[in-house]
Amino acid sequence: MNTPTGKRLFQYAMLYKKPILLAMLLLVLAVCAELTGPLIAKRMIDQNILGIEKPWHEVQGKQSYAVRYQDKWYKREDRLSEGSAASNGEAGVGKEVRVLQVGRDYYFLDGELAIDGAKKVSGSVMTVTNPDTGATAQYPVRKLTKGELYAFYKPEVPGLLRLAALYFGLLLLVAAFAYGQRLLLQTSANRIVQKMRGDVFAHTQRLPVQYYDNLAAGQVVSRVTNDTEAIRELYVGVLANFFTGTIYIVAIFGALFLLDERLALITLPLVPILIVWIIVYRKFAAKYNRIIRTKLSEINAMINESIQGMTIIQAFRRQKETTKEFDELNNYYFKYQNKLLSLNSITSHNLVNVLRNVLFLVVIWMFWGGTLGGLVTVGVLYAYVDYMNRMFAPIVGIVNQLSNLETARVSAERVFKLMDEEGIDVVPGRMERYKGDVEFDNVTFAYKKEEYVLKNVTFHARQGETVALVGHTGSGKSSILNLLFRFYDTNKGRIVVDGKDVRDIPKQLLRQHMGIVLQDPFLFTGTIASNVSLDNPAISRERVEQALRDVGAYEMFSQLPGGIDAPVLEKGATLSAGQRQLISFARALAYDPAILILDEATASIDTETEAIIQAALDVLKKGRTTFVIAHRLSTIRQADQILVLDRGVIVERGNHDALMQHRGKYFAMYQLQQGGGAAQPA
Repeated sequence: MNTPTGKRLFQYAMLYKKPILLAMLLLVLAVCAELTGPLIAKRMIDQNILGIEKPWHEVQGKQSYAVRYQDKWYKREDRLSEGSAASNGEAGVGKEVRVLQVGRDYYFLDGELAIDGAKKVSGSVMTVTNPDTGATAQYPVRKLTKGELYAFYKPEVPGLLRLAALYFGLLLLVAAFAYGQRLLLQTSANRIVQKMRGDVFAHTQRLPVQYYDNLAAGQVVSRVTNDTEAIRELYVGVLANFFTGTIYIVAIFGALFLLDERLALITLPLVPILIVWIIVYRKFAAKYNRIIRTKLSEINAMINESIQGMTIIQAFRRQKETTKEFDELNNYYFKYQNKLLSLNSITSHNLVNVLRNVLFLVVIWMFWGGTLGGLVTVGVLYAYVDYMNRMFAPIVGIVNQLSNLETARVSAERVFKLMDEEGIDVVPGRMERYKGDVEFDNVTFAYKKEEYVLKNVTFHARQGETVALVGHTGSGKSSILNLLFRFYDTNKGRIVVDGKDVRDIPKQLLRQHMGIVLQDPFLFTGTIASNVSLDNPAISRERVEQALRDVGAYEMFSQLPGGIDAPVLEKGATLSAGQRQLISFARALAYDPAILILDEATASIDTETEAIIQAALDVLKKGRTTFVIAHRLSTIRQADQILVLDRGVIVERGNHDALMQHRGKYFAMYQLQQGGGAAQPA
């Protein structure tokens, strides 16, 4: 599968599309509610606060929105139609008057204002100068006291309070919507990554063994943990900020066009600047992030290897060299982290603030310079500044998330690359237990091209037979068992079990009736009993106990605190090599395999324990085909067949007595182990 990374991330998100879409809906509602605020503030400023400077008209008697001043009633021109049967130009509407602000004081002008412009008061005379024509006019005015000024404001107070309450209510609504969308989005993000992490780990269980031959365990761990955690940040932080930012920017531009088209057009170039900004950033950040994630995997791999090999490191005094090697990786990682940090610093919110301030300077210069002055009210300018502050906040959020976006994208590439490795299909159900008749027919195999470790290997192991494989290191003994388990498949020839080619049998079903005991047994964290059953519900407690009895280990473990429920630490560190091997052997027997493989199974066991296992084997190998790899030739004297391998070729075969009579390689090896000297074959 080579689906683009972005599409695959989207497919994962669509698994939880309902809560995500609901979160987006709540986000849109929150944005709409929040962006209504500046429009309300604009109305409060222009209508309820600065509206006092609009023309007023004398009216007949008390009525709504009317103000009493010096025994006369006045009503604002835009309020004439409210609460009165008469409108402007009709009976009951008198001459025009004005209330004007100069500095921090307000003055009453009993008459019309012929020209408008800069105002200056000297005594009881106001001089007005038009900035365009230079024309001036003087008007007699009277300064208003605080009480008189409040009277003119008083009709607007109820409306002002209603708008303030509406504004506060919208803030509460925004908080509720924002809480809901954040909760839904982050919960969905955690579920997405939980699903992805489960899928990655499940795929690691399906990958063939040879995949792990070329990849350090720490690198796989890094992809399952660190890389998926980086992807979580994509859904939690990056997408939330990008969605929020996009909706905010679109909504604010819509509000700006409603507010004032000229201000919206002045602001519009921000969009292409932001797009170019993101493209340039991603070009450099992608390169740095790939290196950073790769080095992080290598660091994890080295830490994992160092912990596992700590005994060897300390025994051979390699601490300094190991630390030096780690420092080289760490310094390289630090170097590129700093490069990415420098890139983030250059393109961070500081640059956003510079753009915002430049834009504000341009607008303020145009406002005070006359280009917008007189055409844009103070309320509009306030709303514009408010909208810009609100818009630049999500822009900063987007810019600050660019680093996380690239980190997540590179991490996703690494995770999906692992998931794209061809795995073994899991086949459900069970296979009827086969007899265990095994035949290798002219098998040739190489781990690497043309470097054959097995050449034309042919032998037949009948049901219930014990076949021993002997030979020097690298002769191909373990490769035969790897092929039998189908950890690898043959290059040439075929392997047949009960007359059926193993390549025609699904790997899981083939291995259902195979058991293996390795030279270095692997124990999982848990108990002795759980390590025998591997928590398989099909294996009962009685079966576990019986397997331990069959290998002669039940009494030994019963003496431990907790018995067979005694805890086992990682890799069985608190148990002896012999005890670990006995548990591994009991595990194989508990699964009642048709084919049992012992790969140097007695190499780490003392003579007394080995005698116990050998006695158990004599009983348990009946009806079971057993393959034994052994360097200690005394343990395979009773084998039905002994195959002697040399550089991938079977050079001798037969039982112990026949091979001793042949006086070939097996005879020489046996004599050497028995202390009889390296007798030369006849």
